[in-house]
Amino acid sequence: MFNGQRVAAIIAAAGRSERMQGVDKIFTLLGNRPVLTRTVYPFECHPLIDRIVVVINPDRVAAAEKLASYEKWRKVTDIVPGGERRQDSVMKALDRLENDVEWVIIHDGARPLVRMAQIGDGLDAAGETGAAVCAVPVTDTIKQASASGIVESTLVREKLFAVQTPQVFRYEIIRRAYESSAETAVTDDASLVENLGIPVKVFHGSYGNIKITTPESLATAEMLWRRSGD
Repeated sequence: MFNGQRVAAIIAAAGRSERMQGVDKIFTLLGNRPVLTRTVYPFECHPLIDRIVVVINPDRVAAAEKLASYEKWRKVTDIVPGGERRQDSVMKALDRLENDVEWVIIHDGARPLVRMAQIGDGLDAAGETGAAVCAVPVTDTIKQASASGIVESTLVREKLFAVQTPQVFRYEIIRRAYESSAETAVTDDASLVENLGIPVKVFHGSYGNIKITTPESLATAEMLWRRSGD
């Protein structure tokens, strides 16, 4: 399906690490390598990825460029300073990719434990509808509550998924989704595509594909990394 169709990855790493108690999560070490290195690596190695755009906090662009040079990343063509909101950062990356790719994979820079198999699964799933999202079944019971904290309902767990990245889209679909929702604050790219009425396919993620947001989650990531034996 992807014969002759170019695929790009956007690594969204422009966050400010506000819950990390002064630690820059993107450049902190995980298994003796920076988190950003761990995140980029499977995309750099995947045979279907042609190009990578890293979106970084404006204050850390020079550090990211230095890291890219040190790691000798061949596919990282652009290191872009991020915007005020996540969607502003992603839109900057999409601008860099215009007219160059048919498919876009968007991945959180703070999810360093993604596997190459998940990238391939995402591309396969997106081939069905033009959009796909990585997710895992919810294992806890989820209740909906009112603003005052009173339970209103218990949701059907079998239909609930915790969304992760990577998320995969046809370029023209995700571009149109962002352009039509410029004023909408979102944390999930796929929700913008859903707003267009386009079906989004779910593909299986991994409970180990965690996002580093706190010192505790960094410690968990370190434990998972050591357990993987990589």
